[in-house]
Amino acid sequence: MSNDRDNYWDDDDEDDDAQSDFNNADTDLVKKLRKALKAEQKKAKELESTLGELSKAQRERVLKDVLTSRGVNTKVAKFVPTDLDASEEAITSWLDQNADVFGFEIQPKQEIDQDDIQNLRQMDNVARGTSSPNRAQDLEMRLANAKSEDEILALLRSQTQS
Repeated sequence: MSNDRDNYWDDDDEDDDAQSDFNNADTDLVKKLRKALKAEQKKAKELESTLGELSKAQRERVLKDVLTSRGVNTKVAKFVPTDLDASEEAITSWLDQNADVFGFEIQPKQEIDQDDIQNLRQMDNVARGTSSPNRAQDLEMRLANAKSEDEILALLRSQTQS
């Protein structure tokens, strides 16, 4: 029975030797892979840091632009929640909801007067039937260079169709 115990401990010694041999046997490839892994991890941390900085700068710029366009003091940006999406729509919505807190009024969208719409349509109808100066000069040149009556009639027909 004592022989079995001695063998048991001998096996553990062999395992330790094998383990230390394995650790000592780190090949150049394994060392290079570990080095590359550390370099990639460092690069990933740098990229995450840069992304965070750029995201923060973009959020601040969008916030400033929206606040300025709405006529709101840019100091209000301190109070905008950090978890709010950095889009113009989200910030505008937040401003609309909290306008009374910061003491500014929501500017209602100005409706276009119906008379203005009618006048614009009238101007569009008038302009639709006119020809540009380049088109008129082109027509004059074609008429001047026409050599037969058929060419002139074809030019006139093409002008009435367009």
